[in-house]
Amino acid sequence: MTSSTQTILEYTRIPRHIAVIMDGNGRWAKKRFLPRVIGHKRGLDALENMVRNCAELGVQYLTVFAFSTENWRRPEDEVSFLMGLFAQALQKQVYRLHENNMRVKVIGNRSRFNEVIYRGIEEAEALTAGNTGLTLTIAVDYGGRWDILQAVNSLIKQGETEINEEMLAGSLMSSYAPEPDLFIRTGGETRISNFLLWQMAYAELYFTDTLWPDFDKDALNTAIESFQMRERRFGRTSEQLPVEQQRDGASC
Repeated sequence: MTSSTQTILEYTRIPRHIAVIMDGNGRWAKKRFLPRVIGHKRGLDALENMVRNCAELGVQYLTVFAFSTENWRRPEDEVSFLMGLFAQALQKQVYRLHENNMRVKVIGNRSRFNEVIYRGIEEAEALTAGNTGLTLTIAVDYGGRWDILQAVNSLIKQGETEINEEMLAGSLMSSYAPEPDLFIRTGGETRISNFLLWQMAYAELYFTDTLWPDFDKDALNTAIESFQMRERRFGRTSEQLPVEQQRDGASC
């Protein structure tokens, strides 16, 4: 992982890496007088579409926040349903991703998963490990602070006493991926909620009122158009931007 605080990241019009908080499933269902679980099912459909749309656009990495360390505080029946939905997706959707040359990675604390989910994660990652298309990373029982702490503890166990940025970045759960270029949160909330805290130091933030089940290809295109209008200066002035960025009119 190249650090945006140490190096100026490469100029790209299409984000190489998009990170998403898929918010609003429950509210989508409530607006339609449906159980919250129906919203989560529709959210899974929206994720399938998002993966396909990102691949078509040339996005290389897509990381989605499926279940945070704080989500264990939700009602027990909802947590149980979400875990079951995750296990079902691992069993049924991974083969489709594999057929489309996509890689699956799961980041988070796996210690609280049951045997079915734990085995499903390992099998999904092993099956798709050699694929070269889009990498879909699913953050489950994940928290940004937890990620930083586990990285530090890992380095301490290796005997490191002086830890620098490169070492810590290399020990994060998502060290195989570049830092996110674009962060999207649906559902109207405007916070990052303990998601990829280290990795998103220089991500462009995009918030939308659109509820996740309604976040379609047009909504994704709108988010990317917003990204392309940003000046990604990484500490520089506008005048220091490469000529191609100036020509494109303050794009990424």
